[in-house]
Amino acid sequence: MTTTSAPSTFTIPSLTARPPRLISLDVLRGLTIAFMILVNNNGNEAAAYWPLKHADWNGFTPTDLVFPTFLFLVGVSTVFSTASRLAQGATRRSLFLHVVRRSVILYLLGLVVNSFPYFHLHTMRFYGVLPRIAICYLIVASLYLISLGWRSQTGLAVAALAGYWILMRFVPVPGHGLPGHDIPLLDRDANLTAWLDRQIFPASHLYERTRDPEGLLSTLPAVATTLFGVLTGLWLRTQRSLTAKAGGIAIAGVSSVLLGSLWNLSFPINKKLWTSSYVLFAGGLSLLLLALCLMIVDLPEKSSLRPRSGFLMPFLVFGTNAISAYVLSELLQSTLGSIHLHHGLNLQQLLYLAIQRVVPGPAIASLLYSLGFVAVCWLFMVILYRRNIFIKV
Repeated sequence: MTTTSAPSTFTIPSLTARPPRLISLDVLRGLTIAFMILVNNNGNEAAAYWPLKHADWNGFTPTDLVFPTFLFLVGVSTVFSTASRLAQGATRRSLFLHVVRRSVILYLLGLVVNSFPYFHLHTMRFYGVLPRIAICYLIVASLYLISLGWRSQTGLAVAALAGYWILMRFVPVPGHGLPGHDIPLLDRDANLTAWLDRQIFPASHLYERTRDPEGLLSTLPAVATTLFGVLTGLWLRTQRSLTAKAGGIAIAGVSSVLLGSLWNLSFPINKKLWTSSYVLFAGGLSLLLLALCLMIVDLPEKSSLRPRSGFLMPFLVFGTNAISAYVLSELLQSTLGSIHLHHGLNLQQLLYLAIQRVVPGPAIASLLYSLGFVAVCWLFMVILYRRNIFIKV
């Protein structure tokens, strides 16, 4: 496979050359999954500290960085995994079939996670975290296999962000009117994304009944998030030094944060609608995190801090089995919530109340429950890690 020609400043090695492994990618993926498990399993959602909860609507919290960072890393990994498989002799056709198979498995896993343990068809959620990952991966990996150059992928990302903004800002919402004129811009229910989801599914299939944070239309800017990862992966495969690559990623990160902040003034940052400003702002922060990980983990002069021998190893455990860790955490959460033991309380609630009895406040109790939950999931993953078992979808 060949890539579209590019200037010498952005020359990409042949895709048939096996790329060197960057441990920082696994570390950042592990950090992302660990935080995802933490914030998805607050002992008491109402009492949890604000950084461990999503923004209620417009705005941003650290929790809102988790999902876009994972999608961003999906894009980065797509570049490296494609190069690795091509170096092993895989054909473009076999890679496409692999992408389709993996996407289908991810989507079906998402249905299992969403429905476990009851699997009631009338309430089954067809959107969700894993379904969104599956769809974005299918689209972006397929585009990458067509051998689009970095200019084309940049154009697609820009078109996705601009197109979504146009749809949300200038297309009237049936039954409500024009956003910013007849109705508030990004009204909770009277927005095009929510309206479209209600046309596709009845309320029982939507996460928030009148809308879904992983709905169909907002997948468009989510694809742009993943394309940012692909562009970053292409940059990491250039002939520049790792120091220069980390510096370039940091500059891109700062620029993206600034652009997202400016766009926020007219098109608010909103994770539940995955607005274009949110893509830029969160994407910039993801880039800065990756640059930091590259400098800490992979740069030769920092080799004494490599994760296998230091404090970063726990994140590597999660990062090398990321999907498995996420699925385990969701199934465990559903299991605890479905076991009722005392006065109608489920096992999760009883565990939280037991912690609350011995600590000074509900917020601390909620955090301790979350940390304990992450630790339990990590113990399962470290067993796989020490046995060199890495479950690949």
